[in-house]
Amino acid sequence: MIDSVKRAAETPEEPQPYAELGMKADEYDRVRAILGRRPTSSELAIYSVMWSEHCSYKSSKVHLRQFATKAPRSEALLVGMGENAGVVDIGDGWAATFKIESHNHPSYVEPRQGAATGVGGIVRDIMAMGARPVAVMDSLRFGALDAPDTRRVLPGVVDGISFYGNCLGLPNIGGEVAFDPCYTGNPLVNALCVGLLRKDDIKLATAPGPGNKVVLFGARTGPDGIGGASVLASATFEDESHAKRPAVQVGDPFMEKLLIECCLELFEADVVVGIQDLGAAGVSCATTELAAKGTGGMHVDLDLVPLRDPSLRPEEILMSESQERMMAVVTPEDIDAFLAICARWDVPATVIGEVTGTGRLVMTWRGEVIVDIPPGTAADEGPVYERPYHEPAGQAALNADHPARLPRPADLRATLLDLLGSPNIASKEWVTSQYDRYVRGNTVLAMPADAGVLRVGEIMPGAAETRRGIALATDGNGRYARLDPYAGAQLALAEAYRNVAVTGARPLAVTNCLNFGSPEDPEVMWQFAEAVRGLADACRTLGVPVTGGNVSFYNQTGATAIHPTPVIGVLGVLDDVARRVRHGFTAPGLKVLLLGETRDEFGGSEWAHRTHGHLGGLPPVADLEAERTLADVLVTAAARGLLEGSHDVSDGGLGVTLAECALAQGVGASVRLPVDDPFTGLYSESAARAVVTVRPEAFEEFAELCASAGLPCYGLGTTGGDDLVVEGVFTVPVAELRETHQAPLPAVLN
Repeated sequence: MIDSVKRAAETPEEPQPYAELGMKADEYDRVRAILGRRPTSSELAIYSVMWSEHCSYKSSKVHLRQFATKAPRSEALLVGMGENAGVVDIGDGWAATFKIESHNHPSYVEPRQGAATGVGGIVRDIMAMGARPVAVMDSLRFGALDAPDTRRVLPGVVDGISFYGNCLGLPNIGGEVAFDPCYTGNPLVNALCVGLLRKDDIKLATAPGPGNKVVLFGARTGPDGIGGASVLASATFEDESHAKRPAVQVGDPFMEKLLIECCLELFEADVVVGIQDLGAAGVSCATTELAAKGTGGMHVDLDLVPLRDPSLRPEEILMSESQERMMAVVTPEDIDAFLAICARWDVPATVIGEVTGTGRLVMTWRGEVIVDIPPGTAADEGPVYERPYHEPAGQAALNADHPARLPRPADLRATLLDLLGSPNIASKEWVTSQYDRYVRGNTVLAMPADAGVLRVGEIMPGAAETRRGIALATDGNGRYARLDPYAGAQLALAEAYRNVAVTGARPLAVTNCLNFGSPEDPEVMWQFAEAVRGLADACRTLGVPVTGGNVSFYNQTGATAIHPTPVIGVLGVLDDVARRVRHGFTAPGLKVLLLGETRDEFGGSEWAHRTHGHLGGLPPVADLEAERTLADVLVTAAARGLLEGSHDVSDGGLGVTLAECALAQGVGASVRLPVDDPFTGLYSESAARAVVTVRPEAFEEFAELCASAGLPCYGLGTTGGDDLVVEGVFTVPVAELRETHQAPLPAVLN
């Protein structure tokens, strides 16, 4: 029996499975009030996914508004929050669009497909802006490296990312891989994509013009991913989470590759009025959002949706998250040209409806009206919760447990080797070697460099005249955010900002993926509110607007939440990509300089975590003005050609930075610490610092630049030789550093 609108009006008391679809009783009652009757099963499907935490941001909206109210003025920002991805002007008539999103729960349930479809989904967000996707990155967090759960999840996640990205021919230019027991059972898989386009060619998700056709194109709709947004992504994990496998999508990167090239030709032919990818919530999301942002009316015949499984019911068609699908709005005059281009790329395309002026989203199935709703009530007017929040009960005690009480090592050489071999700092080549970092030949820097860098001029047709490049970095630190979520979010932004700047790129804009536990827990909600406040304040100070991103709640098993983990992506621009600064010690005979101040700051440090299993005190001070000064000097010096190499100082402190600089090209150095306490000098994690190398003849000009900016600059020593020598403290052969650095991941995962 078809649950039509007519039947719904006639059977008001018929029970409906709203709770099984993740809806609260009061939310269900609100839907009934909006419609003046009970919803049909298809309408219930739409509201359940569109009002889910994953799609509606109902617990986070009240806080996320700060990204707009506190946004710094930016001449570069072309498209901000509210669209599929943000867009920034990078000069010479070109724009970059970028975004990061989570696919955490699917990647735990089915690691390979969960991670692969995370890549596919973020790529389609970039396509929907009218851009050519040009690179991907990923920020990954797992439980302890040697935990059975990690050995199950990590290889599958890496395989899924490499499979999908490599098949698309997109270089994977950077990211993070981190380990902490708090992520056991709740890995974080945050995927970022960046695309390029002419700044006058931006496409938006809108459906204007009554009479325009609604076209569904790409892969056929199947039963995979049903309930992914409402059931899988908007609830905590329990022991039976493996039963949720049907909610994980299945990806086909070869179809996506065809879809990319097809979309680019459609854009070039100017036959698209509005476009939306089908990600979370599938047809429900695409139709409601397109209609709500257009004239408000749309008629769709669900019988016309191409299916892989003809037995699918309409509510399943609406909730399916089958991958590699897009929806476009096309004028009647252009529809033949649109369909011809799709046919040329062997991309199935079907007209399933048209835009109307009624202000209603109406859907039919087998001749019956099964959906008749105001689309804005599903897309834009869902519940908004001001969740209660308060500081965690043990927060004061945690902050009072200062790492100063921890015994400090006598053997600083052994400490360096231990840190260099810790899972968080050890080489991630086991992971990154499975990604193609240089496909298409436009990658200038990639892992293990601090940021990925791409040239623009050789990627895009007609861009040969520009010498510009773009740089991207992602960063986060759950331990810092656990100690102080306000400062922790700022430190995550500061590190990504700094990592872009050490390449010589000027930071322009921010995307974020905010990974937290359940918003229904007031202590988690406090962490979230503080992190958002900290990030918004920091973006205002650094002058980099938030262009969009993702909130991922319910990252917890039972009552145990992950550390609050805001992951921040920063995009920057190089006016001349040839002026990019290479990573580490690039040649012998260069002066080694430390920029920034070192303080006794070990709260949340890798040393405290690795050596003592300790988490307490406060994280390093987030000195945003110092970060801005450092970045300005780095960008100016790079443009003048003063820098030969660079590396930011972060996890593990200066000692680890010097070791990684030596490992970059196999060039050693002899240095003297600028502070009296060698332990603090080597392993403090004070922020706003970087190590750079300059030619002796460029030193005076660089030192004057630092002095004029008020940036502390300490001469450490000179590059050269086969050893890393810290005078009066230790000597370590670079070969020993390399062996220690490369061994940990293969030893566990091979």
